[in-house]
Amino acid sequence: MFFTALGLLLIGIPVAFVFGTTAIIFTAISLDFGFEIFNLLPFRIYGIMQNFTLMSIPLFILMGIILEKSKIAEKLLESMGILLSRFKGGVAISVVLVGLILATTTGIVGASVVMIGVISLPIMLKYQYDKSLASGTVLASGTLGQIVPPSIVLIILADVMSLSIGDVFKSAIIPSMILVTLYLIFIVWKTSSTEIIIKSENKKISKKSLFKNLIPPIFLMLSVLGSIFMGIASPTESASIGVLGAVILTIFNRTFSINMILKSAEETMKITGMVFMILFGATAFSLVFNEWGGTELLLDVFTENIKDKNLFVIIAMGIIFILGFFIDFIEIAFVVVPILMPIIDQFQVNPIWFAILIAINLQTSFLTPPFGFALFFLKGAVGNMVETVHLYKGVIPFIIIQLIVLTLIYLYPNIIFLF
Repeated sequence: MFFTALGLLLIGIPVAFVFGTTAIIFTAISLDFGFEIFNLLPFRIYGIMQNFTLMSIPLFILMGIILEKSKIAEKLLESMGILLSRFKGGVAISVVLVGLILATTTGIVGASVVMIGVISLPIMLKYQYDKSLASGTVLASGTLGQIVPPSIVLIILADVMSLSIGDVFKSAIIPSMILVTLYLIFIVWKTSSTEIIIKSENKKISKKSLFKNLIPPIFLMLSVLGSIFMGIASPTESASIGVLGAVILTIFNRTFSINMILKSAEETMKITGMVFMILFGATAFSLVFNEWGGTELLLDVFTENIKDKNLFVIIAMGIIFILGFFIDFIEIAFVVVPILMPIIDQFQVNPIWFAILIAINLQTSFLTPPFGFALFFLKGAVGNMVETVHLYKGVIPFIIIQLIVLTLIYLYPNIIFLF
């Protein structure tokens, strides 16, 4: 079933329909059950539609798109870049820091990569940054929304694994900070041995503009995450507060317009529709996979043949990492994770720790060639400014850093519970 799904992806079938199509194909060739198995599907879909937690997904997406389309995120990046551009490696450092702030307010990888790339890549090339380093920095920074709360990945994993979103968010704080710190250390080390010209014609920025461009988005970030961590609001309620805060910021920055809100809502509807079509297809896939005895087979393999919890975690991470080369994080979260859940329960693996390992692992899926979506987003946005080979070379050190963090969290699981 997995090879069929990969084959359908490679011949160009839209990802939202691949897993549903695979389920139909394997139901048609089955001699043990027929299409009446799909009579259960409407009940599962209705359960998804009633899921209060999943309502936070379109709300967080809407908040991020409003910040992007109103140019608030763009001004944030420009201000941070001007502030740090006097230092060697300062522009690249500012890109990572803005990527971190955007991750806490948008969580939309495509929007973050395109926006950061279009604004910061020309500036970095102007200051004679290595094209591979510049490209890798943009790509790694734009994908921080995968692990930094309120990540859509963390919300989906918490829902699929029946965990508290607040607990998962808290557990992701320290790994994400370690990841950002290692990014910054790598950039400082890389730029310290190269000549990066600091232009004398740098723009100046007033304290008033700096305050206006930096403080409100950071305050919004702290409000959204703080209300979740302190137990004041659920993630869904906090997301709705975030949308309201984003709208207020557009009014404060005089970028509010009905047309901007309508376009943001339309784009949110498209992204949300894609996410939930994948979820419906994944539900059908899981239904047929279970009926074929796939879950029981995997459970027997791991519990009777392997019998080692640590080896199971290593194999599971390896499978997810390899799948990340070919399919999106949403399909992995909705299809693979439910299949692994019975084994997690059998081995009594801490589900929050396992969810954080998956989230860090899934972040690499946006960067790994040949189908890393962030690579396509950036190349499409900047055109011939950089070559594809620069993108591939640029992401390799950051993928290695992500794998180092993954290994660190695997070896020292208590790190995630320090916050």
